[in-house]
Amino acid sequence: MPKAWTKKDERMYEHIRKSAKDDGKAPERAREIAARTVNKQRRMEGRTPNKQSSGIGNPHSRLEDRTVVELRNRARELDIDGRSKMRKAELVQAIRSNNG
Repeated sequence: MPKAWTKKDERMYEHIRKSAKDDGKAPERAREIAARTVNKQRRMEGRTPNKQSSGIGNPHSRLEDRTVVELRNRARELDIDGRSKMRKAELVQAIRSNNG
């Protein structure tokens, strides 16, 4: 666990890791889920230097359910021009047309 985590963060991590493991997740996957969840919470509370995730969201979720930041990150991966000026619906359309 990172040194920047508080005791509360560590307790949350252990609780989530154990819960994921009890749900049948592999130990490595359970640790990943727990760490991502704690770090997301820390970001939302403003306790990290990065205020936004650099991820692309859950790949199994619909594009419409992802945030604009996640869609822009995915558009960056696909090298879509003009992504920084696009609205959410435009990003969804551009990602779909680029994947298909």
